[in-house]
Amino acid sequence: MHAIALHTSQFGRHLDFLTSMYRLRRRVFKDRLDWSVSVSGDLEIDVYDALSPTYLLVVSEQEEVLGCVRLLPTTGPTMLADTFSNLLGSSGMPRDDLILESSRFCVDTERAIDPGRNGLNRATFVLFAAMIEAMRARGAQSIVTVTDVRMERILRRAGWPLERLSEPQPLGQTIALAGFLHDSDQALETIYRHAGVDGPVLVGVDSERRAA
Repeated sequence: MHAIALHTSQFGRHLDFLTSMYRLRRRVFKDRLDWSVSVSGDLEIDVYDALSPTYLLVVSEQEEVLGCVRLLPTTGPTMLADTFSNLLGSSGMPRDDLILESSRFCVDTERAIDPGRNGLNRATFVLFAAMIEAMRARGAQSIVTVTDVRMERILRRAGWPLERLSEPQPLGQTIALAGFLHDSDQALETIYRHAGVDGPVLVGVDSERRAA
């Protein structure tokens, strides 16, 4: 199990990974969580997917997509600012080259059944680690995100606590909140330990496929 980062220039060469990711998002956010999301057939795609995001994917040795998250710069349109601005409370939307937004975080719990050392799914830890590694590769210091109180507890257990922007609020079937996840050597080392890896999890998707 490892993670890959897909950038806009690579989308055309890796449509299989992208399609698997959109299908996973459909299964999680529409079929399982019953969120009000945009679907097209068996895919979940929204307007933020048209803004040249970076996708982080957790991939099995059989090249199955086990988890994903989307990253966007906060200097442009973001889900927090333009869809969930009510979760900002009295805080303004952070807009800075040093801050990214993450969204659409999910793990395929039916396929990713390998437990980590803290009782959580190992793919979850690999995806957390990939987020910190990708943040550092972009020269960013923090990620801002919309999540729910269940994921807030998971982040705390993983050793990467969320810094709340405001108090949680009801949102559909869940209790949602916005907050920061900061770059941290301590958090990354803890996540590596829980994931059962010695170091970086992100690999180059093109070089990895050539090696295969």
